Amino acid sequence: MTDSIAALFTKWKGKAPLSVDLLPQSGSERRYFRLHGEDGSFIGTYGANVKENETFIYFSRHFKDRVLAVPLILAVSDDNICYLQEDFGDTSLLNRLEAEGFSEDVYLLFKKSLEALAQLQVNGDAGLDYNKCLTNKEFGKQAIMADLLYYKYYFLDALRKPYDKQALIDDFEALSNYLTHTEYKYFMFRDFQSRNIMITPPAEGLGEAVHFIDYQGGMKGAPQYDVASMLWQARANLPEDWKNNLLDDYINSFESIIGQPVDRTIFRSQYNGYVLIRLLQVLGAYGFRGLFERKAQFLTSIPLALKNLKEFFAKNSVGIAVPEFRKVLDMCVSDEVIQQFTTTQATADTPLVVRINSFSYRNQIPEDTSGNGGGFVFDCRGILNPGRIESMKTQTGRDKDVKDFLEQQTQMPGFLNSVFDIVDITVEDYIKRGFENLIVSFGCTGGQHRSVYAADALARHLRNKFKVKIELKHLVQDEKNWVNRIDN
Repeated sequence: MTDSIAALFTKWKGKAPLSVDLLPQSGSERRYFRLHGEDGSFIGTYGANVKENETFIYFSRHFKDRVLAVPLILAVSDDNICYLQEDFGDTSLLNRLEAEGFSEDVYLLFKKSLEALAQLQVNGDAGLDYNKCLTNKEFGKQAIMADLLYYKYYFLDALRKPYDKQALIDDFEALSNYLTHTEYKYFMFRDFQSRNIMITPPAEGLGEAVHFIDYQGGMKGAPQYDVASMLWQARANLPEDWKNNLLDDYINSFESIIGQPVDRTIFRSQYNGYVLIRLLQVLGAYGFRGLFERKAQFLTSIPLALKNLKEFFAKNSVGIAVPEFRKVLDMCVSDEVIQQFTTTQATADTPLVVRINSFSYRNQIPEDTSGNGGGFVFDCRGILNPGRIESMKTQTGRDKDVKDFLEQQTQMPGFLNSVFDIVDITVEDYIKRGFENLIVSFGCTGGQHRSVYAADALARHLRNKFKVKIELKHLVQDEKNWVNRIDN
């Protein structure tokens, strides 16, 4: 991947990049890189789904021609697997919200994003060839039903709770028919959320700018869907007054762009329906990624999504009677179900300390001196060894080349997901029971590459999920560093 991205850059610029950094992977299978050249940085994308790449590239060029808030496509490989685009930096609207809270500046950025969204929806729709869409051309009844069934199969059915399946399908049909007959249809971003909005510093005489990424799933549809996606994003958890005021701000912008007033009662009623669809689609996605693919970060998001759904139904209706659907939703947002997915987290008073080690099997397995009688020991020697590659022999599991190799060319990601599943059970139980110590050790041949990477990954995972105290030791590397300090 890295070589392909670097080759595209070299072909575009006539010289190789100064450096190429692999960026953290998001929910998709695409991999992103930041390439540094003499005149700045650029984003490279490697995606095996050529149709998805072609859709993004077409949308981007169409929108950029209309001066909308999207990146400029700079170069595309002959096979359409790689492409380069403008770099908007690392700061998303979600980052700003998490750093500054519900400040006036953050509110203005949300408002500016919604204004830019209305421009994208209406002006981007003009002349757009929807035959280029990745899946459906339009978010109509079929697509709405697909989202509802996604929620049913990947979240609701996983609860193993009884309900009337035919009555629920009938309610799905009624709701999708109701929402299909929307008053307005323009370009629908499909995944419009604060994580997909990048913020760049003010240009001369201007305020901070907002830019959009990840709109390749777009299609023709109701503009309210995107607004619902943003204002009801579980992780953003916007206050009720922000949601109400920002919806008014959006409608004002939308009216200004289309040049006529909207019936706000109808607009809001349909907006509520799309809030519900979006909340359920997100639950289905979290269920698929968390319950079926066993990815911990998605499991921990489920309680937030359920609380979001509960809050919505406490104060809003969707304008149509769907009794079995409502019964199922009440079941999903019950305290019992929310508690089922709520991760136990440590507090400042929690005594548990998880001691994580990397070691070499040339030495002995680390001893547990806590009195707990030992913990987990995981053997990383079944993973391909980057230490056998000449360029990485002297590196460690903390160096970029080694990490890229382990993440992209070995079974390390799957190995670690299994480790996380096993260790999580014990950590959660130990927190509840007030235990003080747990030791987890990773061994490999030399204690330099695979075990170091795995120990770092587990430490990061447990801090993020359980907020538990961690003591991390790389026994071989720490000893080498100590010897180096003495020698120097």
